Amino acid sequence: MMKKYTIENNYIKLVTIDYGAAIHQLITKDKNGNDVNVVISFEDLESYKHNPTYLGASVGRFAGRINKDGYTINGKHYSVYTKNDVHLHGGKEGFSFKTWKMESISEGENPSIKFSYSSNDMEEGYPGNLQVSVTYTIVENQLSIVFDATTDQDTIVNLTNHNYYNLSGEGSILDHELLINAESILTKDSDAIPTGKYTSVANTYFDFREKREIGSTYEFKGIDDTYVLKENNPLATIYSKKTGIEMVVTSNQPGVVIYTPETMDENKISNKPLGKYPSICFETEKFSDGPNQKDFPSTLLKKGDIYKNETYLTFNIK
Repeated sequence: MMKKYTIENNYIKLVTIDYGAAIHQLITKDKNGNDVNVVISFEDLESYKHNPTYLGASVGRFAGRINKDGYTINGKHYSVYTKNDVHLHGGKEGFSFKTWKMESISEGENPSIKFSYSSNDMEEGYPGNLQVSVTYTIVENQLSIVFDATTDQDTIVNLTNHNYYNLSGEGSILDHELLINAESILTKDSDAIPTGKYTSVANTYFDFREKREIGSTYEFKGIDDTYVLKENNPLATIYSKKTGIEMVVTSNQPGVVIYTPETMDENKISNKPLGKYPSICFETEKFSDGPNQKDFPSTLLKKGDIYKNETYLTFNIK
């Protein structure tokens, strides 16, 4: 049975579940002192088991895409499960569809919760027994999401959290003001696999180097792209005038996948009403198909080394 855990302080309340080590709710105060759940949430916890959009989940062993031909480590080729010619978010049943172990939970001024998962050698086509954990910690008005992993064989790892944010708690994100510290996005083919090249954001609706409303300036057609980060601190800020909530995103990762679905199934969602483009994802990670692109940041985790993905969300009222 799925288990729910809550940690909170005076600024933030975080509700997590052990299935997918997922974030169910992330609640902070708006400019009027009212609680706002700033992530899209399923009403029924059972919906997280049938979660094709990876709502709130921890994604692995490899977040993003790998091409249908698989990849090679140390001269050995590995095949992977593909659907529509791509291997997505760790395969047929990646980490988002596993029950993680709740390792520890603490209350007090800086509450935290840690989940762990053991991924066996060759699970979903990945070599090595991988020990992975995610720790959520609240310090004042900041939530940190930290993934750690170790392996007993050389393998590839790319982990991320897949929250869908709406700082108004409902409606659309088209009126949110967004800044992204990136001058380019990854060029991709018809299967959304990176080609190894980069595309400038200049003179496109992907350009958020200056803060602006998401739906302004250009005809917005949605984003599902990897931004190549110029600055990690912050990599992005997003602000809702309606609630006065600003979220500042920082990370140690080289890229962030920005994803803005045009619609979501409101029947299963507690955030109502939802408008067109109801949410935005900030998937901090290394690049899709990294194992096959020699010029991309390495996604190889060697035996004995430690993988770490640190992301920080700071909430301010403006």
